[in-house]
Amino acid sequence: MMLQGVHHVAYRCHDTRETVEFYQNMLDMEFLLAISEDRVPSTKEPDPYMHVFLDAGNGNVLAFFELPNSPRMGRDGNTPAWVQHIAFKVQDMPTLLAAKEKLEAAGIEVTGPTNHELFQSIYFLDPNGHRIELAADTTTPEVLRRMKEIAPQMLADWTASKRTVKHAAWLHEKEFSQ
Repeated sequence: MMLQGVHHVAYRCHDTRETVEFYQNMLDMEFLLAISEDRVPSTKEPDPYMHVFLDAGNGNVLAFFELPNSPRMGRDGNTPAWVQHIAFKVQDMPTLLAAKEKLEAAGIEVTGPTNHELFQSIYFLDPNGHRIELAADTTTPEVLRRMKEIAPQMLADWTASKRTVKHAAWLHEKEFSQ
């Protein structure tokens, strides 16, 4: 099987209008389409919903479901809040900093920029409490090549020990921290 990309990623929301307007106004996403039915197509369960789709760029689609008859949405309490997030790529650091300024001007609390060595990013919450990351790549093809080369051994060593592995410690050395 050869995958052709991500068709869409779907999350739950409290209010579809508020969610669509947030992504349109804060992240310049185009509202593509909406679907609303009384039954879930895959299970045939009776459960009215609104399903909206937004253009996240380059053929990527972000979708949301509003489920008025379900219990209030929550999150996995066993997973730290920083783990579950949606990360979007932006063109460069000036774009990232402009996005931060726009979000803060709208009263949204923003964390960062955070330097991850391979990229820098900012973090904030959407109206549903989903953690959003905007990331600007700041690395080189050579660094990415080296990281890909060591990835299989890092995975094997992590799997065997479940302890931090140091194969990429060089990434944090001064020569690579630009």
